[in-house]
Amino acid sequence: MKSKLTILALALLLMGCGQNKKTTDESDTSSVSVVTEKEVFEFGVWTTASHKKSDEDYLKEFEKYKNGGIDEVLINTGTDPKLLERIVPLAKQNGLKVHAWIMAMNRPGDTIALKHPDWYMVSKEGNSCFDTRPYVGYYQWLCPTREASRNHVLGLVEGLAKVEGIESVHLDYIRFPDIFLPIGLLPKYNLVQDEELPEFDFCYCEACISAFEKIHHKNPLESKNTAIDMEWKNFRLNAIKAVVDEAYQIAHNNNKRLTAAVFPYPEMADHMVRQRWDKWDIDEVYPMIYHGFYNEELDWIGYATKQGVTDVESESISLNTGIYIPDFKSEKDLKQAIIYAKENGAKGVSFFDGNAISDVFFQVIKETKASFK
Repeated sequence: MKSKLTILALALLLMGCGQNKKTTDESDTSSVSVVTEKEVFEFGVWTTASHKKSDEDYLKEFEKYKNGGIDEVLINTGTDPKLLERIVPLAKQNGLKVHAWIMAMNRPGDTIALKHPDWYMVSKEGNSCFDTRPYVGYYQWLCPTREASRNHVLGLVEGLAKVEGIESVHLDYIRFPDIFLPIGLLPKYNLVQDEELPEFDFCYCEACISAFEKIHHKNPLESKNTAIDMEWKNFRLNAIKAVVDEAYQIAHNNNKRLTAAVFPYPEMADHMVRQRWDKWDIDEVYPMIYHGFYNEELDWIGYATKQGVTDVESESISLNTGIYIPDFKSEKDLKQAIIYAKENGAKGVSFFDGNAISDVFFQVIKETKASFK
């Protein structure tokens, strides 16, 4: 059982709304411009940083990426601006663009948040993520509606946005906990999710219920079937959207872009994790199109990419297809996955994660990249 939970924890870590669109406004003085024209197809990697790693080790890692055809790194520093400030020049020395990757609503081990038990999401069963966590122990989700918890997350975004030299603040876990797990995980853990289960349905905290009642004059806990209560669903979609839209303003006020790792395409993200990213104010999305998680064949990467590209094509939002390296056993399949993404409108691909890419696969990436020129 312990090994099963370990695998689930790893899988969930990787996976690691109404609806005003962003508009050009005279009050928006940001020098950040939204990309609307076709760009050179880019290759990126997600990677995690550590204080324990030396500058020399980072230089070697970044040199490996650059020599392997990588253009950008999305770096998780544990939301530490100081560590990010140290790393950015090392990456740029190797010609790599840097994005500040942050776990947004899921904040495991956040020392500030843990001092405020009321900040955490609450399940329909009445259990708080503060001490009763769905699926795995690191699922510690903050409420997007409660002002204090929302401002805490936005404050972390601002801290990263102020770091010189980064391209964007890159939001991850910018959603609710999984109401439905990827289908490929369910048999491994004897889970059946044919319907929305109360232990995985969030957020029923006092702040959310009160705010919802003010708008719709009803309590979701008294609903006969919350799964088909569209007002309640949209309330939560909008709560996440509000956090993203504020983060967008913060990023742009600091002359940075806002990007995000998201679920494969908007309708799917809506269904699985209360995330409707085609409605957000955001510059670029990195949908995690991990075909193996969903028991899908390789060409599903192209299908899901096209779905997302089509949904955001009128919103000036770029799309970069996320690829999960452990799903690939052959050089041929990795090359084909990259081609599927490009042919279906992605502006690039990003791999999870940098450390999982073998020398052979780096050669595939480099050769495929050269063939696009």
